Amino acid sequence: MANEWAKVRRSLWAREESPERRRLLFTVAAACGLTALVTAGEAVTPLARLAILAPRDPRAGPQGVPVNRSAAAAGVISAPDYRLLVTGAVRTPLSLGYADLLRLPQHTVRLPIACVEGWSVECEWTGVRLRDLLLSAGASPDAFVIIESLERAGAYRTSEIRPPHWTDPLTLLALRINGQRLDADHGFPVRLIAPNRPGVQQTKWVKEVKVT
Repeated sequence: MANEWAKVRRSLWAREESPERRRLLFTVAAACGLTALVTAGEAVTPLARLAILAPRDPRAGPQGVPVNRSAAAAGVISAPDYRLLVTGAVRTPLSLGYADLLRLPQHTVRLPIACVEGWSVECEWTGVRLRDLLLSAGASPDAFVIIESLERAGAYRTSEIRPPHWTDPLTLLALRINGQRLDADHGFPVRLIAPNRPGVQQTKWVKEVKVT
């Protein structure tokens, strides 16, 4: 955008340009700036009120946060007998109910959901550190981890987490968003939230953590 504006500015002040052409270039430049402003709110939450041309309102959605795939669209129904499994190359496999997870030490972090559609919303997440859970199961610190969703089909029903990510204290199996229990569309009962990962890799409706 800066390079394009520089070209426009040089053209505006070129001596050979006619007044009519200068007016046209001014109009184009103003239109470009306005378009950037009214779509910026989709990626920058404080500008959300200006995002009148953005394809998705960053405030719209359950608990004030948009989703790109709902529980209904994913075919996910939370069962009362839900168990989170930790399996694979661990010393002690785990099977934890939702109440068990709530009894574990809870941590709160602020991380954004950054969607490939172009929007980003920073939220407060509360849950169990993935690192704590895996080390308590006896996973090796250099293990690779696969997160598997209750979703039965879809390109992103599983995601891989490498050691730098799962050992990061900011990486959670989240149970709450902005102080509220996760809505089904945000991944209830449990979802992954980790720094520096696109939204499609922040797996929702987590049912199993496989250590390889």
